[in-house]
Amino acid sequence: MSSIQAPASDETRPAPTGPDDGTGLRAGIRRRPLTWFFSLAYLLSWTAWTPYVLSENGLGVWHFSFPGNDVSTQLLGVLPGAYLGPIVSALLVTGATEGRRGLRAWRCRMTKFKVSWRWYAVVLLAVPAALTLASAALADRAPAMPPVMVLAAFLPGLLVQMITTGLAEEPGWREFAMPRLQRRYGPLLGTLVVGPLWGAWHLPLFLTEWGNWPHASWTMPLEFIVTAIAFSFVMTWVFNRTGESLPMAMLLHCGVNNYLSLAWTDMFPTLSREDAAHAFLLSATTAALILLITTRGRLGCPPAHDTPALRGGTT
Repeated sequence: MSSIQAPASDETRPAPTGPDDGTGLRAGIRRRPLTWFFSLAYLLSWTAWTPYVLSENGLGVWHFSFPGNDVSTQLLGVLPGAYLGPIVSALLVTGATEGRRGLRAWRCRMTKFKVSWRWYAVVLLAVPAALTLASAALADRAPAMPPVMVLAAFLPGLLVQMITTGLAEEPGWREFAMPRLQRRYGPLLGTLVVGPLWGAWHLPLFLTEWGNWPHASWTMPLEFIVTAIAFSFVMTWVFNRTGESLPMAMLLHCGVNNYLSLAWTDMFPTLSREDAAHAFLLSATTAALILLITTRGRLGCPPAHDTPALRGGTT
């Protein structure tokens, strides 16, 4: 955990005093930073995704297709909304509530790469190992060896994922929202708030080729949200145990995307895209249950940062 003390207000630490402390937009944001963050993240992303959803790459209402192949069209359709949502919302709310000092502190936490090399090894190896085991259980066969080109592209692909998916999402969900939720509710309830909100934020994309529209089953969005909740417990544990290192949380998140995008199809050619989602759900749920049991719900949160909610009292 960081050295920031528990807040006196409902959602964050005390804001600097000023002429608009009691009334006005900035005062409202200072009183409810989490509410503003989640609202802005949804509003900005969903608005930016609207052309993609309405295009021929989605519902087909707008007779326009994003140019390029499947990868480039998804980048052009998804990334603008991803970048305009969580990270921009966190930037705006942090600036409004904490000013330049808060923005500098936020930037420093975002670049906290200095953690033990063991954590890099654990995250880099555990993600593909867990997904491989879960996929092998579903396929009832051993995985095939991926081509040399896939292995050569794995680390560069991970770097691309860090710059795109990781940087777009995790400065908001994990770096801005999770510490505030954890200070107020404890790690267990805090994760139960951010997990479903993170998952549901993706819902419009299920009306596009990103979500395999129109061939996807109606159960896929539900499974995705459940997976996001389970995986959030793992994310919280890694985030806490690495001293709130955002790069480690990004690496964990992007490790899943990178493995499923680059290696999974070659390793399990008989499985479908739906099977990949099942494998992610299975591995994330198993890891979450193990961590919840072994940490007794603390998920790496130091005892010194216990909240009344975590101890069983009232907030």
